[in-house]
Amino acid sequence: MSTSEIQVVETTVLITIYIIVFFVTKTVINNTLKNVQLQRARRKIIIKAIHLFTTIAALILLAAIWGLKQNEIAVFASSVLTVIGIAFVAQWSLLSNITSSIILFFNHPLKIGDQIKILDRDYPFEGEISDLTYFYIHLITTEGELITIPNSLILQKAVSVIAKK
Repeated sequence: MSTSEIQVVETTVLITIYIIVFFVTKTVINNTLKNVQLQRARRKIIIKAIHLFTTIAALILLAAIWGLKQNEIAVFASSVLTVIGIAFVAQWSLLSNITSSIILFFNHPLKIGDQIKILDRDYPFEGEISDLTYFYIHLITTEGELITIPNSLILQKAVSVIAKK
């Protein structure tokens, strides 16, 4: 077998293992967290985070299969980490919203289905949380309007939980 054929076989095996791990972890984590009585929204966020880490690991392995040397991967990873570090400092960066979503997940009482009011003098918002993502909180107002609010903004403003689900 030639080198390229071996790389194709290794890539196929890696993708197959990734797909299996993707579905198995989703099922196992979901069932385990149901037994702990963790809310559905929190289970979804944990599953998304684990899938993000497994995807990054699969991409690194894929890069190694196709011939990137360890020092090239290390340079790329350090460059990415540097950019992420700078972005975390930036106030309006999308990556700061990811950090904010982690903080909201662990330390804030907001949950999907809660009726909240953002106490802002100029632009007050009120609505039901329909989704919590890595970047935004989706609110549905009483008029049926969908408002997306960056997670970093939620940490900067006072939020009143009007009704819990």
